[in-house]
This record gives sequence, structure tokens and C-alpha cells, in this order.
Amino acid sequence: MHGALTVLLYEVMSDIVNKQRPDVILTTYPLYQTPLQAVFTVRGIDIPLLTVITDLVTVHRLWFSEYTDACLVPNEAVKKLALNYDLKADKVHITGIPVHPKISQQTQDKSALRASLGWKIDLPTFLAVGSRRVEHLMDALNVANHFGAPLQLAVVAGKDEKLLKKLHQVEWHIPVHLYEFVENMPELMHAADALISKAGGLTVTEALASGLPLILIDIIPGQESGNAEFVIQCGAGERVNNPIEMLELLAHWLANDASLLRQRAENARRNGKPEAAYTVARMVWRAIENAPHPPTKVRKKRRPKLIELLERNRISWQDRDSERPRSKRYP
Repeated sequence: MHGALTVLLYEVMSDIVNKQRPDVILTTYPLYQTPLQAVFTVRGIDIPLLTVITDLVTVHRLWFSEYTDACLVPNEAVKKLALNYDLKADKVHITGIPVHPKISQQTQDKSALRASLGWKIDLPTFLAVGSRRVEHLMDALNVANHFGAPLQLAVVAGKDEKLLKKLHQVEWHIPVHLYEFVENMPELMHAADALISKAGGLTVTEALASGLPLILIDIIPGQESGNAEFVIQCGAGERVNNPIEMLELLAHWLANDASLLRQRAENARRNGKPEAAYTVARMVWRAIENAPHPPTKVRKKRRPKLIELLERNRISWQDRDSERPRSKRYP
């Protein structure tokens, strides 16, 4: 796989490095590390490369590249995975998954936020986030609509026009606020009491950072299974598989003056890392300050083999931007 990724992505990675000439590279995707290091090795340049892993538990081995300078992981479980896959301990750092700084900067209480949004102030409030990838949202909302106890919904369709049309056609028996797309999700999350959503890594991370418990209605097998497992094990949410389970969850969470809902919210806050973006930014800055490092013996040894691989597959490996002024980092 490393060889295939190098052949497939070498030229585009080389062109991006040529054009941008970065002081540091931060990747949130597992496929770029190998071809980037091939570019560095073949061209004899040194750029610090940091990787942020964006899933909470089930993480593919390809994320854990020996070629990265720092592997930034969300929690202790993923750190253990990284060490099991032979990453050096000094390269692995628990930072959390970065989320928008507005999540940590939100200081208004729920009542003030709800008033500013035009929501009812005194009702248990469930924020639902949909998209074309979320299949069972309407079933969950139908249960909430007919639950019988006082509550309100805020639903974001995520640019899914068909979903938004369906939402407008519903005969709502509770207060509901419908949005096609929003740019103030941190505000909505802090104004709500719980989130109804799929188990995507960033969605889960934003919810936890906002102290928002999760009702998980869709899970893509693989990495999202691990995200759901993490939420459930830390007591910050639950998975519902059908309308009956959704009905039971609402009954349990709202019973006894919503004591279980408050407990789920406290668990979410305990496991959220709203400052992760700042932590990662500081590490990126330190990587710039500490660079460059001279090419290692391992990189020098790999260079002929990489060139052979590229030439065998008719991949141009020479610097095609020869008119650019050279520098110490970009010879």
C-alpha cells in the first residue's frame, strides 16, 4: 500500500509542496503521509509533518506512519494503538480532535442562547443534525413529535433539500425550529440539551466538547462503530436502533426531572476536549521552531529505492519548478 500510494500521489504532492512551500504540514487524512515523505526524501527537503487522527477508537493501521514527526491522537486508547503499531512513544501525543475555537469560547448560558435563537427557554431541547448520509432521522423525530411530554426540537438538514422538504410537511405537535444549513453550530450545540445524529468522528467530538450528550441513530460500520463505542462506554450517550428504543431513551432521560440527561451531559463534558485546536496549534508552532533537521541515514538509504519505484512506474520525480529561488529548506 505504501508503494501504491507513493506512485499514485507523488506528483500531486510534489506540486503542492512546490507551490505552497510550507514551513510545516498538518494532515488529517491517512493517505498523504507516505507520498509526502517520498517527496521529502527524493528531493532532499525537510518539512515537519504532523498527523491528527480524527476517529476516537477504531483507527486503521495506515494512520500510524513511521514517517510522521508527531502523531496527535484523541485519547489514551488510540495512543495504545499507535504504540502497538511500533510508533515511538515520543512521537505520540494525546491532544483530542481539534474543533472550532468558538466551542470553547461560548460563555452565554442556555437560556440566553435560546432566547437569541428564538427557541423556547424552559423546554428540554434536542438538536438533530441530518444529511444525505443519515437514514433514520425521520423515525427518531417522529417519536419525539409524539412523545407526549413537553420538549422542543431544532433540526439542521445539512443541505439535504429532500429532508428539509419532508420536515416542512410534518404536522408538528411540539415547538420545532428547522434549518437547511447553519454556520453557528457551536451556538446551537451549547443551546441544546442533547444531540440526535450519526456517529461521525467530528460530530461526536464537537458534541463532547460542548458537553452535549448524544443519541446515535446511524453508524457506518468501521470507524464510526468505534466512535459509538466510545460515547456509550464513557456514559455520554446511547445508540438507538429503532423507534421503540428511541421512545424508551426519551422516557429514561427525561424521568425524575431529567436526572439521567444531566448525568449524560456531565459525562460528555468530562470526556470533551474543547481546547484541542489550541493544543495542536502550539505543537505545530514548536515543530516550525525546531526545524529543519538534516536528512537521516534512513532517508538517504531509501532515496535510490524510491527513485527506482517512481521511474519504473513512469512517475516524474525531478523538480519541475526549476525557476523558483532555492532556500536552505528547498534546495
